[in-house]
Amino acid sequence: MVPFAHASDGGGSIRIPAACCGLVGLKLSRGRTSVGPMSDELARPLSVQFAVTRSVRDTAALLDAVAGPEVGDPVVPTAPASRYASQVNIEPAPLRIGLMTTLPGTTDPADAECVAAAERTARVLAAAGHHVEVAHPAAFDETERMTAFIPIWSAMAAANLIAIARRIGRDVTPDDVEPLTWFLAERGRQTTGGELLDALSAMGQFARRFTQWWDDGWDLLLTPTLGELPPRLGVLQTPEDPVVGFAKGGTFTPFTPVANQTGQPAISLPVAQSASGLPLGAHFIAAPGREDLLLQVAGLVERALDWSHRRAPTHG
Repeated sequence: MVPFAHASDGGGSIRIPAACCGLVGLKLSRGRTSVGPMSDELARPLSVQFAVTRSVRDTAALLDAVAGPEVGDPVVPTAPASRYASQVNIEPAPLRIGLMTTLPGTTDPADAECVAAAERTARVLAAAGHHVEVAHPAAFDETERMTAFIPIWSAMAAANLIAIARRIGRDVTPDDVEPLTWFLAERGRQTTGGELLDALSAMGQFARRFTQWWDDGWDLLLTPTLGELPPRLGVLQTPEDPVVGFAKGGTFTPFTPVANQTGQPAISLPVAQSASGLPLGAHFIAAPGREDLLLQVAGLVERALDWSHRRAPTHG
């Protein structure tokens, strides 16, 4: 209906719907677009604001229009040497790409069709002269990383309700929000300042361990975007017990939250369809600040696996 649709991503919420809907979803580096003057990256370190689009070209054009800092921004990544729109048609120099198709911390593979989409993308890159091998950062298998993620995520939910209450001039009640939002906000209210700062410190230490992989000579990590096929509407909604639906996200979206913890850019591309016609996404994570490289690779993949004509089936 429109060329760009606004979206935010605090754990994958640009890339996940992009994968479910056959769209391009770029999660930006922390600070690439300003969230000022109403907020800042220190208060909401997991979340970025951007959009979903139908093409890599449109993603790059929009990024040129909105990227850049505002006065007082606490996090300002290095700007690219040229416009993002110019990156889409650049053939990247030979890259070293790790392919990961197992669920983090396990030897269990993601859904077979999701894996096949990532492997198809890997073959495209290998045919273009890039080195692709099964590899990923050892830190990705640390299950403790979610111990830091949850307190921060919950505190952000509590802070969001405070901000909403300030705008509407009254307290937010359980009737105003979804049960999971209320559950997370309640948990966030119970998190002490010391616990929150400890979680932020743990997240920063994890980010150093995780991004070391890129510093060791890797350029990109390629995974399926989702661990499972896009679900039917309502499957993840469990209002009688919000924790059940929240827990289901662990296997549905195992690959996306890590880039929010580390602040790295990541992109989901609609590279294939399942046997039943559902969209399937391939997911790339780049080094901090390297949206330019993601757009170069995304342009290459888009030219090889043109998805402009593809539409998921509709249901009456």
